[in-house]
Amino acid sequence: MPRNRNNPVTPGAKSALNNLKFEVANELGIADYTNIDKGSLPSRVNGYVGGNMTKKLVAFAEQALQNGATPQVAQSAQLETPTQQGQGQ
Repeated sequence: MPRNRNNPVTPGAKSALNNLKFEVANELGIADYTNIDKGSLPSRVNGYVGGNMTKKLVAFAEQALQNGATPQVAQSAQLETPTQQGQGQ
């Protein structure tokens, strides 16, 4: 049973994020990342994929901001208020 409970902020984005993940893995030279058991890979390899996905997503957002899509980028995700954990609450 997967432990990942993260849900995309935009409901229809899951397939696009999966496509990006496989594209990034392919660019990094990880063949057949779609069918590999991710649990058998070293965490460093999975981290490279996730880190490079993040770099690409930030670059897309920066490009959108540069092209004047400020309202769309600003409204694309709800902000979360940080909670203080371990403060006896």
